[in-house]
Amino acid sequence: MHAETTVTERKAAALAAFKELEREPGVPKPDPILVVDNVVRRFGGLTAVDVQHVEVQRGSITALIGPNGAGKTTFFNQLTGFDTADAGEWTFNGAKMNGVAAHKVARSGMVRTFQLTKALSKLTVIENMRLGAQRQKGENFFRALIPGSWRAQEDEITQRADELLTRFKLDAKREDFAGSLSGGQRKLLEMARALMVSPELVMLDEPMAGVNPALTQSLLGHVKDLREQGMTVLFVEHDMDMVRDISDWVIVMAQGTVIAEGPPDTIMSDARVIDAYLGAHHDAPLSDEELEEQLHEAEAALEAEAEEEAGK
Repeated sequence: MHAETTVTERKAAALAAFKELEREPGVPKPDPILVVDNVVRRFGGLTAVDVQHVEVQRGSITALIGPNGAGKTTFFNQLTGFDTADAGEWTFNGAKMNGVAAHKVARSGMVRTFQLTKALSKLTVIENMRLGAQRQKGENFFRALIPGSWRAQEDEITQRADELLTRFKLDAKREDFAGSLSGGQRKLLEMARALMVSPELVMLDEPMAGVNPALTQSLLGHVKDLREQGMTVLFVEHDMDMVRDISDWVIVMAQGTVIAEGPPDTIMSDARVIDAYLGAHHDAPLSDEELEEQLHEAEAALEAEAEEEAGK
């Protein structure tokens, strides 16, 4: 009963934080864990990311959505140190993170998963998990020669790894090679491995991509459980049913910029979002003036074509 109350309280607290917020891009949050300012990433003449300001509320599940090519994964790459922004800065728990290497970003408590899983196929599941732990004494060459200096820490790491494998129902696969897992099991392994550093912010890049429908509900449950464990979640997803089901707040990107924010039950009816996904006036009936204008354009085109044929 206490566990259910805690879950309800965390969900209620997250929703309460967003209750009175404006539905505008870059709206300030009551207690942001991540604050982004003027982040730009260009590839040649293409501006892939140009985010002026965005904040992620602590203790919430926030979805980052947008059409293909909107810049969502590139944005993730900037924030987590897997790519270098051309301009801008961002803070995590108040500490500047721009220019920080990916392993140090993870060490600070901000971890991410990938759209295409990064499991090391020729290592076992438990070996993949152990690799996720930070500051391992045995990684030092000289300490590695003295087992007594790192054995106790390795035992602790293995114990935590086994607890996570049990939680993600991968304990039966403990000694299997990661390459033998299904797509959904690899997603679970990557999420479990990310938790080896006890993060505060978990960033998931399309957690449902390539997942067998049988594992979808399991993955959804695990994403919700991250918040119940006290973590903040920011995830990229195309499945709008999933977005509505688990997110407290939605940030929408298009052409590299944040164009809208709001709760999941209203964001998809926002005109800016409809325009970004489907183009302006995709379903709107034409007015009499617009119909007449189109007819005149069609007639003019036919006349021009006829004159061209006559002149041949």
